[in-house]
Amino acid sequence: MRIGIVCPYSWDVAGGVQFHIRDLATELIARGHEVSVLAPAENAAALPEFIVPTGAAIPIRYNGSVARLAFGPRVAREVRAWLKAGNFDVLHVHEPFLPSLSIIAVVNAACPVVSTHHAAMDRSRAMDFASPMVRGVLERISARIAVSQEARRTAVQYLGGDAYVIPNGVYTESFAQAQIDARFAGTADAPALGFLGRIDEPRKGLPVVARAFPAIVEAYPNVRLFVAGVGNHEAARARFGRHADHVEFLGPVSEEDKAAMLASVDLYLAPNTGGESFGIILIEAMSAGAFVVASDIPAFQAVLGTGRYGAQFANDDADELAATVIESLARPERRAETCAAARLEARRYDWSAVASQVLAVYETAVRTASLEVESR
Repeated sequence: MRIGIVCPYSWDVAGGVQFHIRDLATELIARGHEVSVLAPAENAAALPEFIVPTGAAIPIRYNGSVARLAFGPRVAREVRAWLKAGNFDVLHVHEPFLPSLSIIAVVNAACPVVSTHHAAMDRSRAMDFASPMVRGVLERISARIAVSQEARRTAVQYLGGDAYVIPNGVYTESFAQAQIDARFAGTADAPALGFLGRIDEPRKGLPVVARAFPAIVEAYPNVRLFVAGVGNHEAARARFGRHADHVEFLGPVSEEDKAAMLASVDLYLAPNTGGESFGIILIEAMSAGAFVVASDIPAFQAVLGTGRYGAQFANDDADELAATVIESLARPERRAETCAAARLEARRYDWSAVASQVLAVYETAVRTASLEVESR
């Protein structure tokens, strides 16, 4: 099958949607399909072979973060040229309601279109304004996918219709095989905690950890916290005040070091306060054998089985986060049992299963399009 995939966000800035598209394309190619991914990108030399770049993107604030998108007449010409050259059997666009490559591709596609919706939000003035205008465009889409029930709820609320729920995928085995690394390992007297995320984005929750940290240090004076991710480390360090010596900022980490950290720390902290439709990092942590302590936002409740595969605390409640961390560290047997169950649960998110579900939607879209043509 000739498959075209459109990424709306800049490939130059790592994010969950880009990782999802990268791994899906890799899995589809490994299964013998021809895949081309169109994405905004400037650094063409660093791109995988399957990426076709459209140049620089423009930063726009969206859903509590900064989305780097590409649009305009030049970009539209590049999208049309890519569609014509690809002659795809199916086009797979991500986040088609954004002013981006995705919506341009939908408008110009001559083949069946499948969309994937990642975003989850309670209310968006921009979407309230834009949804009546984009609904006509989205009628061109043959089948929709949402990465979670929260993403499905958002898509249905603003765009109508419905969507298949197919979760984000993870190469779980690469995390399951990660070994404990002495750099990140803790002890009963000096436990190790881990955090990964863009540290300048409040919704990723590092400020919540900083507020909870004094109580954690009081209970465990030798505790260490490893913080991985891009952002202003000095500003983040200042949040921890006199306890900053307990925190090590790793900066951006490789996939290998991420897996090693997750396999080694006593607890992985996911204090995100909102704007999450899924929780890829939770699946990665579960696969690596980490005990997850997460906020109780709906997306994380779904992944953790409402506490069955980790521990959860009230969103944005630093006191409850501290209490949950202290209690979890004091119960190693419970952590071991939970981690064993979580590793088994994580397997259902492996790309070997998820890609098959996506392919089934492609086949449905192609088959449905053929029936529509024959009926005319």
